[in-house]
Amino acid sequence: MLAEEEIVYARPKALSGVHTHYCPGCTHGVAHRLVAEVIDELGIAGQTIGVAPVGCAVFAYNYFDLDFAEAAHGRAPAMATGIKRVLPEHVVFTYQGDGDMAAIGLSEITHAAARGENLTVIFINNAIYGMTGGQMAPTSLPGQKTTSSPLGRDIETTGMPLHMAEMLAGIPGSAYVVRRSLHNVKEINRAKKAIRRAFQVQLAGWGFALVELLSSCPTNWGLSATGALHWVATHMLPAYPLGDYKVRPEVEALR
Repeated sequence: MLAEEEIVYARPKALSGVHTHYCPGCTHGVAHRLVAEVIDELGIAGQTIGVAPVGCAVFAYNYFDLDFAEAAHGRAPAMATGIKRVLPEHVVFTYQGDGDMAAIGLSEITHAAARGENLTVIFINNAIYGMTGGQMAPTSLPGQKTTSSPLGRDIETTGMPLHMAEMLAGIPGSAYVVRRSLHNVKEINRAKKAIRRAFQVQLAGWGFALVELLSSCPTNWGLSATGALHWVATHMLPAYPLGDYKVRPEVEALR
């Protein structure tokens, strides 16, 4: 007689049962799942409000079974600040890409960190503008070819990439700032632990927390899904080292 089957893998309750619009091989779906799993495990779905960006994740409100708001381009931290101040008992998080956060939204995220807003930020860094056609982003690598830098990013005219985790970690108001990656299973597991800690920081009332996730963009990079993951490992990791850039002493004890 066969033993009763045990379900060991299922859709998180915090995710909606709908198909996403993301390109095959894009790791936005992985990031969504990690956030949803953490919300389920912490039991905070009923008190959580997400803020969606303008960018590839513009329809995030359709993919999470949570209360959500849609912000203007780059303004998610400002909207999240208002929501959290009006509803301080709620858990508020933004989900933003590099074009949204590191370009037009640079001022918003910098001042949210400076104020020590009690928010959780999930930052997707794929080194390119994904939704609008693959233009150069503030995080594009030197020499990286994009639709607006077909010969490769020229640092003499466009400057060096912005390193958001390092920059925001240097602001006194930030409590927890780390960089993780989604290019293999080991790093995905480490990313989930970081996301969990970032939400726990907010629950404890300790201030601004950000998890940067190196992500793939097969379509705009012109690579296969597996080739894009390899590109993250060989090109993005050397440029954007993984690690903990700001962990206040009280955060160290979180598990």
